[in-house]
Amino acid sequence: MKSSLKRNMFTFGLGTIGRDMLYALVSMYLIYYLTDVMRHPDSVLWWLTGILLVARIFDAVNDPVMGVIVDNTRSRFGKFKPWIAIGALFTGLFTILMYTDFGLRETSYLIYFAVIYFFWDISFTANDIGYWSMLPSLSMDQKEREKIGAFARICADAGLFAVVVGIVPITQALGNILGSMTKAYFVFAVAISVIMWAGQCITLFGVRELKGVFKTEETTTLKEMFKVIFHNDQLLYTTISMALFMIGYTTTTSFGIYFFKYAYGDEEMYSVFALILGITQIIALAIFPLFSRHFDRKKLYTGATMLVVLGYLLFFVSPMNMIFIGAAGILVFLGEAFIQLLMLMFLADTIEYGQWKLGKRNDSITLSLQPFINKIGGAIASGIVGATVIISGISSAESKADVTGKGLIILKMSMFVLPLILIVVGYLIYRYKYRIDEEMFREIVSELKERGDINLDE
Repeated sequence: MKSSLKRNMFTFGLGTIGRDMLYALVSMYLIYYLTDVMRHPDSVLWWLTGILLVARIFDAVNDPVMGVIVDNTRSRFGKFKPWIAIGALFTGLFTILMYTDFGLRETSYLIYFAVIYFFWDISFTANDIGYWSMLPSLSMDQKEREKIGAFARICADAGLFAVVVGIVPITQALGNILGSMTKAYFVFAVAISVIMWAGQCITLFGVRELKGVFKTEETTTLKEMFKVIFHNDQLLYTTISMALFMIGYTTTTSFGIYFFKYAYGDEEMYSVFALILGITQIIALAIFPLFSRHFDRKKLYTGATMLVVLGYLLFFVSPMNMIFIGAAGILVFLGEAFIQLLMLMFLADTIEYGQWKLGKRNDSITLSLQPFINKIGGAIASGIVGATVIISGISSAESKADVTGKGLIILKMSMFVLPLILIVVGYLIYRYKYRIDEEMFREIVSELKERGDINLDE
């Protein structure tokens, strides 16, 4: 069992490094590419912001539908791996096309962008839901799930921060060599897509799912999909809480490169800052199992939220000094790392809760709400960032000197105050509505065994 756990932990986790590199490139830096690399005028940027917002919300709503499709898949390779493979292949291709400059401008570019982004969303959805919804099928033990999930989050953050740290120096170096920043971003996108494909092969050929544990169930209809989501109260509360957190967190991180370029005044320090925070977050995930042995999940979530609140307050009042900014960032990302992993575990545990309450196990529909939440967070964050950049005057600025004091206040309010409010409200919903603790989960699994819904003896 231990060798199987280690195999799954490493092959599942390593597969997401490239995935999260690619997702970071699109979710965090596509808007920067459009504003500061392609240099579209404000009239086009308003349309692009609207396209991103509508497309991401539309795709997020479709995530549970993809969850139904995955749950109903029957193949010799299982229900998860076919969609992981198909999604990875096309996500890479559409990412490359998204960062390809064909010389299109104005209306022709808007049509091209809308089509490519739409198909990118569909492809990534198939891959993302197939990948994360496979996690509960790797173990029925909460602590083992935490170990697999923690390592996967470490790998995901390693991929994300590799892009966050490297995007400025690498694209600038490529731009100097190739003579164009658009070409630099194209090469960067190709390289990340190749890394993503390689990593996904590790998962596809390495992971071993539990066999003979779950009883065969009838297919789930679209009508039943709504029952799975809205009749599972713990899933619903987790989704709302997690969505508020992700909107706040993604909004803050999406402003990062703008903050260092137009508020701090030194764009190159962004990579240094991101490196420190990336190491901080990975360390936090690595030590999570140690804290998990001594504290229950409610205490861990409360402590993590307190760190995030302190970090945001310090960030807002800090002078433009790297010592203060760095300390604030460390507090925020320490707490954020714990919260993201805890929320993944909360979602995973609602699968057994839903099976216990509703009589049916729907891994993919339940876990489809994680990418749904991430995309809603990314969509709203993109809207906030796009509107803030235009309204504050940053979109037409060349450097810090071109941004007014009022513009900087608008930036800081959108980057720190609004996200903090959302994160705190999300915590309060969890605190007073979520009730699947360790004891309740053991009772649920025990009853499912007695009913014959799961068989852990094989």
